[in-house]
Amino acid sequence: MESEGDRLLTIVSALANPHRLRIIGALTVQGRTYVSKLAREIGISRPLLHLHLRKLEEAGLVSSRLELSSDGKALNFFEVTAFDIDLTPHSIAAVAGTLNLPASTSTD
Repeated sequence: MESEGDRLLTIVSALANPHRLRIIGALTVQGRTYVSKLAREIGISRPLLHLHLRKLEEAGLVSSRLELSSDGKALNFFEVTAFDIDLTPHSIAAVAGTLNLPASTSTD
């Protein structure tokens, strides 16, 4: 199970990229849309968009749903999930102790 600290780190890491911020912005303004359309609007390739969407989905910031169009094409629709992040020094201090830190690689 992911700790609160690890969850916050996952979210902050997912948002620490200009493409992903643009994706969140576009989905918020336009609402639910499919990958090809979003790639054209953002101006990045579909494979690159998929990588960014996967990172956002793993963080719980977007969700996807595969649907068939009227002509039988499979379209993967994405939308922003509701989130509200309390990011203050106090909120960070409250979850910092729950982080699962990797083993030290220090040579001291």
